Amino acid sequence: MPMHTTDRRARPIIHGMHIHPGFQRGGGAGLPESPAPHSVPSSPQEVFSGVEGDSPESGRRLMKRIHLLNRRSLLKGVGLLASLSLVPGRLHAAEGGGAAEVSPLEDLMREHGVLSRVLLIYEEILGRVRSGRGFPAEVLQKSADLIRRFIEDYHEKLEEEYLFPRFEKAGRLVELVRVLKEQHHAGRRLTDSILGWLQSAESKEKQDELKLARDLSLFIRMYRPHKAREDTVLFPALHSLVSAKDFERMGDQFEDREKGLFGENGFGQIVTKVAAMERDLGIFELSRVTPKI
Repeated sequence: MPMHTTDRRARPIIHGMHIHPGFQRGGGAGLPESPAPHSVPSSPQEVFSGVEGDSPESGRRLMKRIHLLNRRSLLKGVGLLASLSLVPGRLHAAEGGGAAEVSPLEDLMREHGVLSRVLLIYEEILGRVRSGRGFPAEVLQKSADLIRRFIEDYHEKLEEEYLFPRFEKAGRLVELVRVLKEQHHAGRRLTDSILGWLQSAESKEKQDELKLARDLSLFIRMYRPHKAREDTVLFPALHSLVSAKDFERMGDQFEDREKGLFGENGFGQIVTKVAAMERDLGIFELSRVTPKI
């Protein structure tokens, strides 16, 4: 049997194009070590642009472009690692001792994670109030203070200064933004009421506890869909309104604001405080909510 078959099915295919079998053995031999910048394809689409036919020359052009694209991708990856090492302000300590870059939207969404955990604390206290059981007032105080400082005076201010105006200027999701802003104001009024209940010198009689239960219930009911709508609609849409450069600048601004208000590793300190409050209420262990089925 001859060594070189003419059966087209036996020949490798890339995007529907057959490569000359003789060229398979040649690999990328003879390619220049340092190609000129303009000769390097920038995308897979450019690799196949204008390369047609089944001749050995077509195969050589195709394989050369693939080789150059791979070189470009490798150099870009090395450059990215180098740039990250030179911008420590945008790196956060990651679990296991490494470092991870945090984007503006990841910042906002993990802050929503803190809000979710405080809502669980509010929910536990609400259940105790409704059932007539006692609860540690200092945990409610710490929770409401955290909502005021971290969520309302920091997280929501970022949204109101950096996100909402961009959507309003572009005429995008304007009605959603209007409702979200109204809910920010309503949440602050509820926090005022909860803190006022805690600061009251009067005895906490039944009527007072019913008011507290109402405020907690309204806060929980509003903020669960509020943050869910931001996570799934508003935040993803931000990419279409902000350039890559502005997006990076926004991340630096968020980072500076967080450090200015809460110090180094401010987010980590906030999470530690939330965990301590969960322990005080006996709701920290995640396994306690696993259903036995």
